[in-house]
Amino acid sequence: MARSGRDAGKPPVAMTASASAGSAPRPGAARRGGKLTLGLVALGLVRHMLRSRRFYERVAMTVIVLRSLGGISQENRASATARLSAWNKREMQRLEHKAQRQARAVKGAAQMARSGPIDMAAVNDAIAGEGRRP
Repeated sequence: MARSGRDAGKPPVAMTASASAGSAPRPGAARRGGKLTLGLVALGLVRHMLRSRRFYERVAMTVIVLRSLGGISQENRASATARLSAWNKREMQRLEHKAQRQARAVKGAAQMARSGPIDMAAVNDAIAGEGRRP
């Protein structure tokens, strides 16, 4: 049977075990070697960092900054809570005063209803009489 394509004139090449350079690599061997290399590099980096004065300075600076930010955050929460508490107190007082005014208005309306109809002529005479006083 004749082949067509680029390699039509060349004889087919068979892959044999003697053609390979060595035994086939195991599937997990490359991953283990890579992990070992990465682990050794990381260990060397950690060793270098722990021996570095600059590393300790940065760690100390980071600790100072984080503690400062924590203190600022705590103060901010405390002041916000104090402002909220003061607002709540003012709001409660305002509502209590409003309730008292409404209670007095209802009480006054009830007394007016019990007293009967108002004689407007008498009211006008009383108002006019106040203006004549020396």
